[in-house]
Amino acid sequence: MSPLLRLHVLASGSQGNAYLVEGPEGLVLVDDGLSRRELLRRSAELGVDAEAAACCIVTHEHTDHTKGLPVWVKHWSGQLLGSWGTAHARPSMESLPFEPVELGTSFSAGGMTVRTFPTSHDVREPLGLVFSCGDDAVGICTDTGVVTDAAMEALHGVRVLALESNHDTTMLKNGPYPRYLQERVGGRYGHLSNAQAAEALPRLVTERTETVVAMHISQKNNRPSLAVAALAGALGATAPAACCDFTAGRVRVVAAGQDRPMTV
Repeated sequence: MSPLLRLHVLASGSQGNAYLVEGPEGLVLVDDGLSRRELLRRSAELGVDAEAAACCIVTHEHTDHTKGLPVWVKHWSGQLLGSWGTAHARPSMESLPFEPVELGTSFSAGGMTVRTFPTSHDVREPLGLVFSCGDDAVGICTDTGVVTDAAMEALHGVRVLALESNHDTTMLKNGPYPRYLQERVGGRYGHLSNAQAAEALPRLVTERTETVVAMHISQKNNRPSLAVAALAGALGATAPAACCDFTAGRVRVVAAGQDRPMTV
């Protein structure tokens, strides 16, 4: 497979999320949970210009994915896209210049075909994304309590799979969160655990898959090494202790971070 796409993870976690997908004709920004200054600083660190993004796709309305948008759209001329539910989730979202996209549909941006699919989260109308060009594809699925059937079908065989691996179930149970928040995080409309991501992985990874990125890792209820170990184990490999970047056979498994920009 000839790599035509790149995924730039600027931030992934409960304090802020932002990604850039780079295609042959430009960039697409996914979510903006960072300040404008920080988003530009991190993208420059990775050698890309976020201001050149043709559009910004918002996966859902939670503030760790949207708090940078009001300032960003004032200084940027691209399209702001999201589901109808996201665009109308609250007055602050309705004030933004959203162009709604229908879940399950596809459109073109940056020389890529962008496919949307529904996820399962406690918001109005969340979505996941698959970017494709030629025989290359990047899939992003975070902030979901289950891997939906639509997600399984859309993400199957992508070259780069960015999949939520939010919490370790034991750490969540014994951690600082009150019971109601534990139940919310671990529920059907919460976040994928390491075990859930690992369970889905063998059905998603094919001979086309080169990299799996563990996303949205909790800073209180998980560790990057635990996420990597779980995903590597699902691929039949054993990652060394405290390992955050491991190659399981022919597939690289790497942990995204809240404060560690990375390109895959």
